Amino acid sequence: MQVKVFCVIVLFLMCVIPAEAQCAMCRAVLQNEEGQEAAKGINNGIVYLMIIPYVLIGVVGYFIYRNKKKSTNSKNKPL
Repeated sequence: MQVKVFCVIVLFLMCVIPAEAQCAMCRAVLQNEEGQEAAKGINNGIVYLMIIPYVLIGVVGYFIYRNKKKSTNSKNKPL
């Protein structure tokens, strides 16, 4: 089961969907630039900043799941 979960997580991490994530002011300023290199950099930075809360929630959720599973297993063991 753990191998399947690991494979699914790796698959999700390998599938990247481009996202345009800018506030209205940043978008207005960066659209006037030639080449759009700064706009691409801003977009990448915003996406990376958005990833951090999701990773933290996932880690906390994993530890909660692991502790609940451990406590359930210890209750079911015979003395």
